[in-house]
Amino acid sequence: MSPPSDARPTVLVVDDSALMRRVLVDVLGGGSSEQGPFRVVGTARDGFDAVRKVHQYQPDVVTMDLEMPELDGLGAIGYVMSESPRPIVVVSAHAGPGTAAAIRALELGAVEIVAKPDERNRESLAALGPLLIEAVRRALAADLSRVTVLARPPKPVVHAPELGLKGRAKLAVAIAASTGGPRALAELIPHLNPGKGACVLVVQHMPARFTRSLAERLDSMSAIRVVEADHGAHLVADTAYVAPGDYHMRVEAAPDGPVIALDQSAPLWGVRPAADPLFRSVASVFGTRAVGVVLTGMGRDGADGLRALHDAGGLGLAQSKETCVIGGMPGAAQQAGGVDAVLPLTEIADRVSGELTRRAARA
Repeated sequence: MSPPSDARPTVLVVDDSALMRRVLVDVLGGGSSEQGPFRVVGTARDGFDAVRKVHQYQPDVVTMDLEMPELDGLGAIGYVMSESPRPIVVVSAHAGPGTAAAIRALELGAVEIVAKPDERNRESLAALGPLLIEAVRRALAADLSRVTVLARPPKPVVHAPELGLKGRAKLAVAIAASTGGPRALAELIPHLNPGKGACVLVVQHMPARFTRSLAERLDSMSAIRVVEADHGAHLVADTAYVAPGDYHMRVEAAPDGPVIALDQSAPLWGVRPAADPLFRSVASVFGTRAVGVVLTGMGRDGADGLRALHDAGGLGLAQSKETCVIGGMPGAAQQAGGVDAVLPLTEIADRVSGELTRRAARA
């Protein structure tokens, strides 16, 4: 037992696998040495057990598996966020239905996702530790008053059949987001109007393989197309490109129009994809025909890149602290001098659309 004076943040670990529960407890709590960054106050084997123990232990944060018997993780998140809200970190498989369910978990109120490793792979289990610890730290910094419960998924948008090829993008919108980002993107991208001649480029800090499900979810909600980016793809108007997890995304000039370039160069600010390389490349290729947006998240990714975009004649926007789950990234962007306007999340889409209309007229 931990001593009463133990001031470490408390965690409830929820997973139906006894082995995975032990791994998570050791990673977060330091095993029997009590030297870990957090104090694990309990474990739960299914969703019903999790809801009971949230009320019993009142943990500061919960790690939540999604595929469990009796009551699954999505059901448990719904109960927790309705009855006793607290930060939830999803630890989910990145294969099969796990990725789509993880995106739905973010809609229900979870704030972070970590890919669950193969229990039979010692190397992947060992690599889990730093990723999970950082995700829990980010979750603890979240402002839960900005994390509302979304009981039902938004009504899907039925895209009209595409007639012929869309034109190359003449303008670009570059967006950076981290903790709280998927929900912010779900507010922003569906409200962007097509017909502006612009592409949208999104860096969301998220593990590999989950970004495709994020793109598919946003696509189902939006008038513009949303896809996970492919290396070498031409930038097409009325299309949003989500950087794949574990790849930096840039744009490069080409004879027949800008293209996407993906690479696995070293992480920046501890993340890959990072927004700074994207913003700098958009500044170089699009210049005055660009808009940059920094949304909710911890750290300073996007700050220097947005300054470069601003200095190249583009417009820099930041989400207001009052509407962020975590205001670190927008705040850093303001301090770096690249922000022309700070706006509540609900006002950003209109400002972007209006700015694209003005810049298209001058192009």
